Amino acid sequence: MGNGERLPTRPDSWAFGGWRRRRLAASMQLETPPPPAARRAPTFQANPAADARQLLGALLPPRPALRHVLQAHARLAVLGLATARALPQLLAALPRLPPGGSDASYSYPLSLFRGSSSTSAFASNHLLRVLPHPLPLSLFPRLPRRNPHSFTFLLASLSNYLDAGHTVGASASHFLGSHVHALAMKAGAADDLYVRNALIHFYGVCGDVAAMRRVFDELPLVRDVVTWNAVLAGYVRAGMVGYAREVFDAMPVRDEVSWSTVVGGYVKEGDLEVALGIFRNMVVQGVKANEAAIVTALSAAAQLGLLEQGRFVHEMVKRAGMPVSVNVGAALVDMYSKCGSIAAAREVFDAMPRRDVFAWNSMICGLAAHGLGHDAVELFEKFVTEGFCPTSITFVGVLNACSRTGLVDKGRRYFRLMSQKYGIESEMEHYGCMVDLLSRAGLVQEAVELIEGMRIAPDPVLWGTILSGCKRHGLVDLGITVGNKLIELEPAHDGHYVLLASIYATAKKWDEVRKVRKLMSNRGTNKSAGWSMMEAHGIVHRFLVGDMDHKDSVQIYNMLGMIDRRLAEAGYVPDVSSVLHDIGHEEKVHAIKVHSERLAIAYGFIVVEAGSPIRIVKNLSVCGDCHEFSKMVTKVFSREIIVRDGSRFHHMKDGKCSCHDYW
Repeated sequence: MGNGERLPTRPDSWAFGGWRRRRLAASMQLETPPPPAARRAPTFQANPAADARQLLGALLPPRPALRHVLQAHARLAVLGLATARALPQLLAALPRLPPGGSDASYSYPLSLFRGSSSTSAFASNHLLRVLPHPLPLSLFPRLPRRNPHSFTFLLASLSNYLDAGHTVGASASHFLGSHVHALAMKAGAADDLYVRNALIHFYGVCGDVAAMRRVFDELPLVRDVVTWNAVLAGYVRAGMVGYAREVFDAMPVRDEVSWSTVVGGYVKEGDLEVALGIFRNMVVQGVKANEAAIVTALSAAAQLGLLEQGRFVHEMVKRAGMPVSVNVGAALVDMYSKCGSIAAAREVFDAMPRRDVFAWNSMICGLAAHGLGHDAVELFEKFVTEGFCPTSITFVGVLNACSRTGLVDKGRRYFRLMSQKYGIESEMEHYGCMVDLLSRAGLVQEAVELIEGMRIAPDPVLWGTILSGCKRHGLVDLGITVGNKLIELEPAHDGHYVLLASIYATAKKWDEVRKVRKLMSNRGTNKSAGWSMMEAHGIVHRFLVGDMDHKDSVQIYNMLGMIDRRLAEAGYVPDVSSVLHDIGHEEKVHAIKVHSERLAIAYGFIVVEAGSPIRIVKNLSVCGDCHEFSKMVTKVFSREIIVRDGSRFHHMKDGKCSCHDYW
């Protein structure tokens, strides 16, 4: 037989004529491929009378790319089956072509359309679907046949163009969409469900929520779940999560897209605990979460640092038997890293069947945040060895790792490598890592020189890092100069006043401390309230300094008193240098004793079972005395404490901290 075909082996009683009939009946099947070692191109046996859709169904994969369609077209041409009746089906099989493509890629669908025996509305609509903006709009008036669905493809072209971030010409796109709306009304197609859904989506993408809502309200009976989801997404896009919630609550039927949209809306607006509550409610109601909802919920748990919530999402993925895609895997790595379980993050990372740059970046940045600088650097080298190209974020992670571990020489090398080898221009984040690296290592003057030689104007954060370095290393004169400069640059930023006052307090210049605090008060700038948060049995508890509002305050303060007595017996002496008031020593000790993380630790003793770590999330950096206090707690009581402060993680156990007191 030709083309590599083989006659089937059957008993002699099976007549040749029967074989031929069976072969024709199986004319649309591809041969079963031989073992990989002897694999050959599949033989396509086509029945000329077969439907064009069947022909392409046997030749094309489920989600064909342009090259797949071209290959199928070539095969049909070789077999003499590339007739006019097959061309519209080839057009229908084409994926949507991206903007900015070559003339050849755009001319191919046009040639298919022109070669069709009958230029039907079916072919016209798929031509509109395939071509990117603005081609569908220019072709639309010349199409021989159209139907209501034609307007949905025109609107989709505009929506996709805006959705891709093309803000230039957005007002013109809005005008064109309104024009398409008018044409649809004139043609009597505006009452069609699909056209209405496309209009709602278009106005939502444009940010014209008034027009979106008007279309939605016009015909209450012409709606389906897609209609509701479109208006829900429009409100979320516009940042109007309150209106989105009203729509969500009023929906007669919700699907997984409805839930994921509203979860994403709350995360976008920073209402992370609400978002996690809605996600949990979705799971309780038996709705199968899609990948978007999972990734969004993991992001919320990561930002809050709530490990129990993140584990709940992960368990839901496991119970549903969902494959860990690249996006879900990267989100899990990020969640576990930011929730203090770097071992679980590494376990997920190592188990991923395929990893992209985002997964590597999440792991490198996670190791850096946990003070595992050497591990982060080693992983970065493996990342490069495996053929990946570092991004700007990759270098933020590896430079941060060097900063947290004091790897000055490596940090300098990677900073040079970034531009010299990979052509990545240094951004503010990279300069920030380098200034932090040098300042922590005591090389404050080199850090100042780096700032002064920057190709871009430094932001106040860099000078704030210098100010922190001055405080850490006792550089009073430079600290005063930089501090006053920062207050002029950002008079509303409370942190600059606090650091400058701290430097004056270190030098015992109490009059200057009072002047700074008075200046801060006169300008209406208040020190950001420090808080500590912990999670226990699915409930989040938040504490402020001297907090008495918790329902278990009496028990918490009794427990804290017991802890203080045990630590005093073990030799702990409070360090009150961080108290910026010229008050007596005992008053300073009392002010230190009621810091928010101490209240959280005391509550952890009450609600967290022995053997499990007490996990705390802070919005500010931990103060020096609370750091020593926490380390002593782990030594005296044999408890593990994990603190995520404003810049990094502190894993404390047996009287030691993972930061090695270098933070």
